[in-house]
Amino acid sequence: VQLQASGGGLVQAGGSLRLSCAASVRTFRSYAMGWFRQTPGKEREFVAAISWSYSTSYADSVKGRFTISRDNAKNTVYLQMNSLKPEDTAVYYCAADLDSYTSLSKGDIDYLGKGTLVTVSS
Repeated sequence: VQLQASGGGLVQAGGSLRLSCAASVRTFRSYAMGWFRQTPGKEREFVAAISWSYSTSYADSVKGRFTISRDNAKNTVYLQMNSLKPEDTAVYYCAADLDSYTSLSKGDIDYLGKGTLVTVSS
């Protein structure tokens, strides 16, 4: 499984970005998908996850601001990020897990893509 994230960039605080992650796998709809992020010197942290049946889970720090969604026909998962804050600055990684979105939210990752950098200026 290969995961290709895109959509990162520089945005001012309060702005929005949408990340996309295209998965090269035939059984995409079988996977729970999610997003993690990491800043230098810190551990990778969970951001959001979505199950094959569209149940979702979010980190407390992004609830109400970020929305995860998926398009199974396009093998793509999205992360809409609104009301961005400087503390959201990080490299964002797309992840996939065959088990469940709850286990994915706990860091049980089967596949992790290359990251895309999001920088939020104050």
